[in-house]
Amino acid sequence: MISPAVFDAALLALVWILYFCVHSLQASLAAKTMVSRRLPAFMPYYRLMFNFVAIVLLAAPLWLLYAGEKVALWSFTGVSFWMTQTLALAAVIGFLVSTRYYDGREFLGLRQLADHEITVQNREGLCLSPFHRYVRHPWYSFALVLIWTRPMDSLMLTSAIAVTVYLFTGSRLEERKLLIYYGSVYGKYRCMVPGLLPVPWKYLKSEDVDTLTHEYHSTQTR
Repeated sequence: MISPAVFDAALLALVWILYFCVHSLQASLAAKTMVSRRLPAFMPYYRLMFNFVAIVLLAAPLWLLYAGEKVALWSFTGVSFWMTQTLALAAVIGFLVSTRYYDGREFLGLRQLADHEITVQNREGLCLSPFHRYVRHPWYSFALVLIWTRPMDSLMLTSAIAVTVYLFTGSRLEERKLLIYYGSVYGKYRCMVPGLLPVPWKYLKSEDVDTLTHEYHSTQTR
């Protein structure tokens, strides 16, 4: 007979998979293109609705994570506790600092609504913040740090694995859109910088940032 802890872990994994499938489908260029063609009047609200659905559906796996039957696996004590907490705090600070380099209104969907945007093209432009010099998806990297510095039980480990797999897979799917949006410039950038895990010898120098930014703006003025 399956124990309650194993059953809840399996159920949580299934719910995470369903959540990520819905999230990826909504974020896909195919879905946005279909909506822009069939319901152009809805496009200014698309990003707002995308964020709303993502937040509402997140309630299901989070409820299972904290309410389900779980088995304690490991926790951090002593030096490891302070190391993991320091890493987590650094990730939070990094995330907060990184928001300065993004268009918050674009991310939330407020700009699209205000401008009555009906196209699927990303108008924020190529963003190469200081964090993008070391990883292509800094927010995902910060999320991985936060996830894997938590005390682990069976449900948290299930969630950590599910989210990690999604971040690696989702980043690949996202980059298909970025290649369409930014073309060969993003292709060059992708070859120069790792995706989620920084590599000491593989990063953008300041002159590389200037070169890629100049090349991107040159393509926009043609």
